Amino acid sequence: MNSSCTANTIVWFDLHFQLSGKTIPVDHGYSLFSAISRCLPEFHAAQDVRLALIRGRYIGDGLLQLLPGSRITFRLASDKVAQYINLAGKNLDLDGHQVRVGVPGSQGLVPATVLYAHLVTTRNGLDQERFEAEIRRQLDTQGCQGRMTVGKRRTFAVHSKQVVGYSLLVSELTAEESITLQEQGLGGRQKMGCGFFQPWKG
Repeated sequence: MNSSCTANTIVWFDLHFQLSGKTIPVDHGYSLFSAISRCLPEFHAAQDVRLALIRGRYIGDGLLQLLPGSRITFRLASDKVAQYINLAGKNLDLDGHQVRVGVPGSQGLVPATVLYAHLVTTRNGLDQERFEAEIRRQLDTQGCQGRMTVGKRRTFAVHSKQVVGYSLLVSELTAEESITLQEQGLGGRQKMGCGFFQPWKG
């Protein structure tokens, strides 16, 4: 893969599915990854697909209420769509919370000077200085010279183990850098909702 922020011949976009249900856990990245993998085994081993966390309204007790706009969103290349479109109509169990996957849609990536990820994690991320150094290294590898701002420290569960991550804002991006960062993401566990960047809306 070309690590510089140059035009890519492969078109990446977001493939999203409407969701119906009542509530899901706030910390649902691992359970969502597991539920999708049970329906689509190819997702478990995929190296070039990213997954966003589901948005909803926090109602307390570690739960999100699903809203009309709540959805599952994959970020992938156009040649991968056929592998994932069959998720429509499936029922998913997220730690005992049932959701049904609805109609799919798609949206192209839009360049923005400021991108935001709700959660980014790296190896040894418990040490914020090491986290920042690793993220800077990954940005440099992509050829992206944007300014990064580390936000709130967050934890999430993977196999009952608490993993540390941070919210992250990357600003002062060129259009090419912005698209590259959205395509490649940053850090690990990108199929569990981590490292998923979207234009910052303030």
